[in-house]
Amino acid sequence: MSAVIVDVLRTASGRGKPGGALSAWHPAALLGTVIAELVDRAGIDPALVDDVYAGCVTQVGRQSQNVARSAALAAGLPLTVPGTTIDRQCGSSQQAIHFAHAAVAAGLAECVVACGVELMSTHPIGSAALGEDPIPAQVHGRFPGLTHQGVAAELVAARHGIGRDAQDEYAARSHARAAAVAWGDEILPVAGLSGEHIVDETIRAGTTTDRLAGLQPAFRTDELAARHPELAWAVTAGNASPLTDGASAVLVTSEDFALRHGLRPRVRIVDSVVVGSDPVEMLSGVIPATTRILERNRLRIEDVDLVEVNEAFAAIPLAWLAAIGGDGDRLNARGGAIALGHALGSSGTRIMTTLVHGLERGHGRLGLQTMCEGGGMANATLVERL
Repeated sequence: MSAVIVDVLRTASGRGKPGGALSAWHPAALLGTVIAELVDRAGIDPALVDDVYAGCVTQVGRQSQNVARSAALAAGLPLTVPGTTIDRQCGSSQQAIHFAHAAVAAGLAECVVACGVELMSTHPIGSAALGEDPIPAQVHGRFPGLTHQGVAAELVAARHGIGRDAQDEYAARSHARAAAVAWGDEILPVAGLSGEHIVDETIRAGTTTDRLAGLQPAFRTDELAARHPELAWAVTAGNASPLTDGASAVLVTSEDFALRHGLRPRVRIVDSVVVGSDPVEMLSGVIPATTRILERNRLRIEDVDLVEVNEAFAAIPLAWLAAIGGDGDRLNARGGAIALGHALGSSGTRIMTTLVHGLERGHGRLGLQTMCEGGGMANATLVERL
């Protein structure tokens, strides 16, 4: 049974720091607001929603206790609608789409909300570890070079020969592309600290390579430099995604459900894959994930009209482009996470929202989304505009 996406919606990004536009929100309330609007726009009986799958990475404090269920209740959905929270690191809400795809394709559900939320202003990255190392000795013994994502981005850049200039140029282009888009049709206005929040707070329209060139490397220390003499230390706060707050959601149904309830499918989910990759380099899984989904569907990258590779760091889409090829103008054509922000658990469904609108605006047919993930994993999703 074919799974389709009938609607997509997101908040504008907020800076993921105290004082950011969305920082006063309870995460479940913010996500619930998006879910409520998504279901209301569909015009269906909310009791017809079979499940709510929500991505969230830092599941502590107000993002603990199954934020998906809390958000479903905050949205006003009937108490009969369940919810479950997913942690596949940065790809958590993309995995929510994959689980929805699988449930619908298997005939286990007809209507699922796939969504995600992260308030990095109040739930800093890494705070779920509570000061402990979440990686056991057995894994450290198997992979003695384990490090954090910033150094992993440097490793990816080094292996693919991506220098500082290329990363800064890419970052400036991301801001320029995002600043040129009229985002209103995909953004749900919500209350911010200074009134209605409808504009991405993370886009810096005036970003130039000259300005970015003045930033210092974000992750270099004397100890790390001694351990990794091969690294150029080119990753900065300017060519990486910023700390971000946000929520987003997509409505996944069967084609038959959409027909019965008068809903217009916007895209069909053609295929979804997930792969594991080297946990030391960590962020390069987008390459084998893309290769696998293209091969499974007998496609070349030239057959895909728009590609979204999450811009956790500029080095990642640049490494993807070097390995996969294709037209760079089709890659993150409306800007990416460097400009639009990377609200961890929300990013997968945020990117799908951007991809669906991009296909419709550019009249493309096939869209591909892929995201690198902590621990060395990556999801890839192929959709077809209907």
